[in-house]
Amino acid sequence: ATCEQKATDFESRQQLRAEELEAITKAIEIISSGEVSGVAEAHLPAAFAQRARASTGVLLQLRGGEEAPMTAQERAAAFLSKQALSVKSSMLARIADQVTKDPFVKVRQLIKDLLVRLIDEANEEASHHEWCEREVANNKLSRDELTSQVEELTAKVDEMDSLEKQLETEIKELSEQIADIDESVAKATKQRAEEKAENEMTIADAKGAQVAVVEATKVLREFYAKASSATALLQGRRQAPFEEPKTWDSAYQGLQGESGGVIGMLEVIHSDFARLEAETAVAEGDAARRHHKFMDDSAVDKAVKDKEMRHKGFKRESTLRILRESKKELEATHKELEEALAYYEKLKPSCIDTGLSYKERVEKRQAEIQSLKEALRILGGEDLP
Repeated sequence: ATCEQKATDFESRQQLRAEELEAITKAIEIISSGEVSGVAEAHLPAAFAQRARASTGVLLQLRGGEEAPMTAQERAAAFLSKQALSVKSSMLARIADQVTKDPFVKVRQLIKDLLVRLIDEANEEASHHEWCEREVANNKLSRDELTSQVEELTAKVDEMDSLEKQLETEIKELSEQIADIDESVAKATKQRAEEKAENEMTIADAKGAQVAVVEATKVLREFYAKASSATALLQGRRQAPFEEPKTWDSAYQGLQGESGGVIGMLEVIHSDFARLEAETAVAEGDAARRHHKFMDDSAVDKAVKDKEMRHKGFKRESTLRILRESKKELEATHKELEEALAYYEKLKPSCIDTGLSYKERVEKRQAEIQSLKEALRILGGEDLP
């Protein structure tokens, strides 16, 4: 912004200089006319008339005319004005104006002081430029590295966050599956106990029934054996003729004809109860083995799932720890990146956004220094080659 303002001021000054030359030309015409010059010679003191003629000479020299020879200061001013236009230096234009206004000695000292200042500025800018290049390069390296770290840490945080949520879901599912296994085991254990109790009762009932049937069969067998023997003895003891009742076809010996059928039926019943006992015992054994296998399988399945759940729990804790550390590191790195970006913005005005490039500024300052040296030569009586 300062350079743009100086450039604008320089253009304005050049425009004013052109207008000044036009005004000087008109002033020379007026002063050289009889109305001014002739009256001054006729009526004014000689010293004042001499100053009037000197003023006319100065005006002619400023206009660039050939009417009067230019003094060293005037030649130096003209040279500096020309160089100011060539180099586009507002500083040279300002010095050119000052050269014609200040005393000779003061002008020489002014230019010498300015030369020293410009050389010092050149040295300072060289050091500043070296510092700027080093700082800008280091800052760019820091920004690039920190940006890369932020991107990597952001990706890591996203990955760890996703993994933690996935592990949390899997742990919850395993926990629910283990709860289902426990519920199934409890339900199966209850059913097995009820089934076992029922089978044991059935077996006990079948055994009791078999004992009862055997006892009943024994009673019947003994009775019918006794009844048969009793009838035979009675027939041997008979003496006098005895007439059996007309309703008896033969001597009574019990239900000998039907005894085989009753006993046979009892034997069938006994067989049914024995089969019930055997089948129930077999069913109980099968059910016990199936339950035992189910319990073993459930225990193995639960152990596997419990181990997997604990493993995922440890992994989730580790993931959460890494996630917390990564977030903390990301926050710190992001802060460093913001500081590096802020420092870059701070470097811009003096190291980057300076208008002219460093090379252009060096060339311009060198031209200004050379122009001032040439002006000193002119003021010292040595004209340009």
